Amino acid sequence: MKSLSIFGTSSDAGKSTLSFAITYLLHKQRIKVAPFKAQNVSNNSQVTDLDSGEIAIPQAFAAEAIGLATRSAFNPILLKSGGKSKAHMIINGKSVGDTDVWEYYRNMEKLKPIVTSAFTSLQEEFECIVAEGAGSPVELNLMDKDLSNIYVADAFNTKIILVADIERGGVFASIYGVYHLLPKKLRKNVIGVIVNKFRGDMSLFEEGVSIIEKEFKIPVLGVVPYKAFNLGFEDSQSLMGYTQDTTNAIIKVGVIKLPHISNFTDFEPLVVDEEIELSFISSVSELSSCDLIVLPGSKRVIDDLAWLREKGFEKKLSSKKTKVIAICGGYEMMFERILDEHSVESKTRETLGFARLKGDISFAKEKVVKKGSYNLFGIMCEGYEIHNGLAKKRCKSAKNLYGTFIHGFFDNDTLRNAIFQEIDHEYNGYNFKEYKKKAIAEFAEHINTHIDMPRIIEAIT
Repeated sequence: MKSLSIFGTSSDAGKSTLSFAITYLLHKQRIKVAPFKAQNVSNNSQVTDLDSGEIAIPQAFAAEAIGLATRSAFNPILLKSGGKSKAHMIINGKSVGDTDVWEYYRNMEKLKPIVTSAFTSLQEEFECIVAEGAGSPVELNLMDKDLSNIYVADAFNTKIILVADIERGGVFASIYGVYHLLPKKLRKNVIGVIVNKFRGDMSLFEEGVSIIEKEFKIPVLGVVPYKAFNLGFEDSQSLMGYTQDTTNAIIKVGVIKLPHISNFTDFEPLVVDEEIELSFISSVSELSSCDLIVLPGSKRVIDDLAWLREKGFEKKLSSKKTKVIAICGGYEMMFERILDEHSVESKTRETLGFARLKGDISFAKEKVVKKGSYNLFGIMCEGYEIHNGLAKKRCKSAKNLYGTFIHGFFDNDTLRNAIFQEIDHEYNGYNFKEYKKKAIAEFAEHINTHIDMPRIIEAIT
């Protein structure tokens, strides 16, 4: 059986959601399948089940949706934003420090064997690998450095599905251009194209389908109507596309949109909560309308702390009158001092925090990467840790403040209910696990209804 590559004809075409959905649908057909992305660029990561490594959210989400234990091989190279032209590199789930962007490209030949090893290890266990691409596969000046698209498709002779975003316009040019700019060998492996994010009367695009199939000679595997899916956010751009029905909202939550915000999947349970109106805020003036402020995780804590001061947030966040939930990097900011003696994040060795919690945070060279069960404020929760900052306790509370290193605690219904019922006793809550299971099944069926899965399966068997 062949593996699949999912190429976008542009960035944000919907590769992640379609890769997840196709993985899910293949699994439902009893095909042993695994998600994969050779190289991801995202501050949003998850801790793996089998080897306590870091991988990007889309591959972790796709695996969890089919009950598959996560592992670092699903995303062997992960880059997180660094300072200026630098990126923090994670190889096979483990941090290897910062790298200059040009140095990264110069080391491409050393990175290819890492991708090959990960993909090959998965092939030994799974019948089909669904390999998500990155951006556009035909950036001509970078094609020899393209690990996620060209390298995987060429090295492993994968079948290819193109995904085109009709919402942004220029869909015909993007399909025709990408297809004809692909190397000849890869063009032969293209099964067809999925036109994604269609809005309006589907019959209006019947002529468009005919043009693509008859004039471009590219099969159309489906035209997928737009459907909001508020789960598995890959990056801040996809997060900002969330939708909410706030008709029955009784509590307004503001998440401060830090420049280096990370692990924003923490907020998925709030996005889909009918009793919560969630907004991402960038100015102090927006705080007054919120019942609760969330200070989220950050890839660069000291830089984001300086940004908060520059924007005038300090007085409000330092006040014991302000209700705050502080997560990971946000939690670190709530202490008296942040010490970075080893220059892990910054050349600034000592920075004053907002001092709502006593004590210091010290940055260690080795990152804490852990997943498990935690006692958070008297309630047992599943969650995970990804941080260099160290404190005596993983969580602490003070007046109007809950702080913790643990990501994912909003997923816990009991803890979420306890926090929001303190704000409004009429808050009822809901079962997030059941919501997530149902939403995944419904979205996958939506995709199944509008694409030709039998044709895809026939092409890879």
